[in-house]
Amino acid sequence: MQVGIDSFAAAYLESSRAVSTSDRLLQLVEQIEHADQAGLDAFGIGEHHRQEYLDSAPAIILAAAASRTRRIRLTSAVTVLSAADPVRVFQQFATLDLLSQGRAEMVVGRGSSIEAFPLFGFRLEDYDALFAEKLDLLLKIRDNEHVHWSGRFRAPLTGQGVYPRPLQNPLPIWLGVGGTPQSFARAGALGLPLMVAIIGGEPRRFRPLIDLYRETGQRHGHGPDRLKVGVHALGYVAATTQKAADEFFPGYARAVTDAGKERGWPAVTREGFDAQRGPHGALMIGSADEVVEKITRHSEALGGISRITFQMNAASLAQDKLMTAIETIGARVVPFLRDV
Repeated sequence: MQVGIDSFAAAYLESSRAVSTSDRLLQLVEQIEHADQAGLDAFGIGEHHRQEYLDSAPAIILAAAASRTRRIRLTSAVTVLSAADPVRVFQQFATLDLLSQGRAEMVVGRGSSIEAFPLFGFRLEDYDALFAEKLDLLLKIRDNEHVHWSGRFRAPLTGQGVYPRPLQNPLPIWLGVGGTPQSFARAGALGLPLMVAIIGGEPRRFRPLIDLYRETGQRHGHGPDRLKVGVHALGYVAATTQKAADEFFPGYARAVTDAGKERGWPAVTREGFDAQRGPHGALMIGSADEVVEKITRHSEALGGISRITFQMNAASLAQDKLMTAIETIGARVVPFLRDV
């Protein structure tokens, strides 16, 4: 199993907002460099277009990290493809792939936030149709230097070349999904690796959807080597379970409370947070040994996963705590999950 980290470059607490935006971005690049040195497999940058976030241009952040890293894979988490031009997305990540000497990846999805749609002139009513069409174009660009394509939402391509071409062939593209059966089945039919965002509840409830993904992929002739499953989860590792929980909770509570105002989520309580840290809950928060045990248990419940990514940034932790957590994950989590 590969182990990675995802960041949204977000700041929810006053302490994190007190750091200048320039310094926050520089600290993020330092985190990616540290993750590379610590032996982690991947680092992902999300995409949002709101005041609390600095990740509206993930490819640029990843490019800044490319020159300071040597081995770690650099990926989006996720690219909001519905509100983007697939030609430009491909060009950006192909360029990143060249700069990183073949370490770029994309996780593409429809996005869980809606602000990109009005910002770039798209209608929410076209939410799924936009994604389906743009994913089709992105995959055609990946597979063909010269593209013939037409659709509803973009001018046609009539054989134009799309450059540069990436070093990797094909450039890895994962499909990021939440909880709709159609998304899982689509990934399986296309033979794309799957990245499942599990931020609450019990991960084992996703097993029927992951089974649907694998069964659909097999029916379309895709082998197990193409039908990989990754999990993006809220997580944090500290010296003790209590320390991890106490450090993570304040920023987590603020982030979920802010998001819940828009989505009608119930108020966050410490009791509910601690329950989610339990053996079957989604939060990967605790000591290294506890987190390894929990990830192994969830992998077995889901029929095996290929990659787990920790979303620590949601808690607005200080830079020194994030750097220590990255080092601990590299030293005490990665070695035990390599062969899982």
